[in-house]
Amino acid sequence: MRIRAAVLAAALVVGAAPDGWRWPVEHVVVTHEYQAPAHAYGPGHRGIDLRLDDERMLRAPADGVIAFAGQVAGRGVVTIDHGDGLVTTLEPAVTVLGVGSPVARGDVVAEPGLGGHAAPGDVHFGVRRDGEYVNPRMLLGGVPRAVLLPCC
Repeated sequence: MRIRAAVLAAALVVGAAPDGWRWPVEHVVVTHEYQAPAHAYGPGHRGIDLRLDDERMLRAPADGVIAFAGQVAGRGVVTIDHGDGLVTTLEPAVTVLGVGSPVARGDVVAEPGLGGHAAPGDVHFGVRRDGEYVNPRMLLGGVPRAVLLPCC
């Protein structure tokens, strides 16, 4: 069963984003998928880690306003409020934009920084809806369809 699950996971294809949303990097290579925790304080991975390769620009995934730009636990974090309860976070990231700066979908909002839990050369992309973390793929058109596998 593990082999079948691995094959299904390997077959995930990055889908096209619906109108108004895009990936924060040009060349999307996912190194760590979103993993929902069992409960609010449980272990999980509340976002997606993206490989940067030679990319030196992080872009706004949708129109919004810079809600936070600064250090959190020794790493740079940039948060964008998109309205309607949607907030995205990029880390590690460094920006010259100040809180309240408007950004449009695709605008360069930051450069990759150092530190944090993501592997060196990766950026963590998180999304919250009304304060709860959600899978960023829900907004990017890439959530895979659930497939039930035989248990025995």
